[in-house]
Amino acid sequence: MGRSTFEGPVLSGDNRFGPQRDIGGVLLTQTILLDYSKTTPQAAGYAGASGVFATSNTIPNSIATIWAPQSGVFSNSGPSLTSNTPTADATGTNYRGAVFLLPQGSYLKSIEFDNIVQPTDGTNAVTGIQPYISNDFATSAGVYATSASITGSSIGRTTATFTATQYVNAQSTLQDVQNIQPGTQPTWFSQLVVTLKLTVASLTSVNAGKMNIIVSYVQPDPNVGNGTTYPYGNYD
Repeated sequence: MGRSTFEGPVLSGDNRFGPQRDIGGVLLTQTILLDYSKTTPQAAGYAGASGVFATSNTIPNSIATIWAPQSGVFSNSGPSLTSNTPTADATGTNYRGAVFLLPQGSYLKSIEFDNIVQPTDGTNAVTGIQPYISNDFATSAGVYATSASITGSSIGRTTATFTATQYVNAQSTLQDVQNIQPGTQPTWFSQLVVTLKLTVASLTSVNAGKMNIIVSYVQPDPNVGNGTTYPYGNYD
């Protein structure tokens, strides 16, 4: 088997028409492994640094650009501008994180955090990990989801939840970043930024530990029609 990519949405099912139509949208995932011991961009597991987040959109992990959300309105001064730079390391608190780009209007299914190895700075073990899930660098509840604080030593999976407002955004993700690559889809991306606040009273700069972040979503199908035009809502 080989690796394939599709210009979505990606659909699955055999019966495209009639009362037994079984076509459905495929659940998609984007994941990133943050290995805090990896400080070299383009290295597998690269986890960023003080004031720097990571992205897996260019595999392996590289330095992320956090775009200033454009709210669906392109500006000529636009995508070259970045948003707030992540807060630099300070005694007791480090911020690390990851950036994901989804097709605008995606339906968010879940956001999960696998705490694999407790993070440390070589001397002090992180006691708390607080995720913030937004469309920008965040230090408080974000626009997409809410996660309980993760005990640094608690190895396992934590799943984010949604407030009423976040649930609305999760049903159709926001227009944040215009696609500047000619001839490619989608026209707009939704930017999902996961900020991790790592804390312990005497923390300097984290340099060990591992976390996996999993974003699951369904790409929107813009070709919704009716029984006469593109029957049952697709071009298939």
